[in-house]
Amino acid sequence: MFLDYAKIYIKSGDGGNGCVSFRREKFVPKGGPNGGDGGKGGNVILKASSQLSTLIDFRYKQHYRAKRGAHGQGSDKTGKSGEDQIIIVPTGSIIKEKTTDKVIGELLVDGEELVVLNGGKGGKGNAHFKTSTNQAPRYAQKGQPGQEMEVVIELKLIADAGLVGFPNVGKSTLISKISAARPKIADYPFTTLVPKLGIVKYRDFNSFVVADIPGIIEGASTGKGLGLQFLRHIERTRLLVFMIDSTKISDSSEEVLKEYNVLLREIKNYGANLQYKPRIVCFTKIDVVSKEVRDIIASVSIETEKVMISSITGENLQTLKDMIWNNLKKENSQEEN
Repeated sequence: MFLDYAKIYIKSGDGGNGCVSFRREKFVPKGGPNGGDGGKGGNVILKASSQLSTLIDFRYKQHYRAKRGAHGQGSDKTGKSGEDQIIIVPTGSIIKEKTTDKVIGELLVDGEELVVLNGGKGGKGNAHFKTSTNQAPRYAQKGQPGQEMEVVIELKLIADAGLVGFPNVGKSTLISKISAARPKIADYPFTTLVPKLGIVKYRDFNSFVVADIPGIIEGASTGKGLGLQFLRHIERTRLLVFMIDSTKISDSSEEVLKEYNVLLREIKNYGANLQYKPRIVCFTKIDVVSKEVRDIIASVSIETEKVMISSITGENLQTLKDMIWNNLKKENSQEEN
């Protein structure tokens, strides 16, 4: 089951208390203080793993506590530090403080770690408080308490290209044809309810990752139809592929532009500078439309590249992959410069 949002409670470990102790040796009846320090409490650390693709584990466990530090002992023995609490999350996770919605950090690379809460410091033993006027202090510091917090974890998929379009436009069929992904496909809207990733092999042993985003409807940027949950998954894509169902076009280029403009408006309203991402417009199901509809699509002026495809017959699928690859290469060269 795919889950891209979770709330958990975390607490770092308390520091151990310092020790009150005195040397007791033969012929030294009044030895000086030798109480050791308490150990440091464990940290709470979130660690990214590319082996995970969902936050489903947090449905069953929401409380995480690091171990406290051990108390100090006599003979100047420092207590053992508490064990860290390491929480594994998928790559692409954003960590926010629940009460303020402030972003604490993002984990985008496999193995990357984020220390969210530091453990409490251990208290000092009485050996630290010996002075010329107080040779036998009978007090020590208590360890500092650990920190606690409720955090929100949001998962945003990391992909090179995101397929964006209305329900039942052919996104799942396309990704099943150009990659090894096998999403559920059916002839009714909202077949895809969760985002899916597919790795597309390209020519000379190259590849790129495509995300199949659940269908967007008008008003998605305001939350209609779970739009906000779906739209956040295209924030980290480098390229958008707008997909338009060519069978919905009958006799006017205005119909083409209307659907395109609705999609464009939704990503603009959502924000996150999505409208500035490079995009390709892809007209699907071209195998079942007339020559007149093809001519209408060909004549429409859109400010970006466009292509007509059929996932069933394979028409122009290689052309689409070439377009995606060339745009990604262009993005790479711009980033390097």
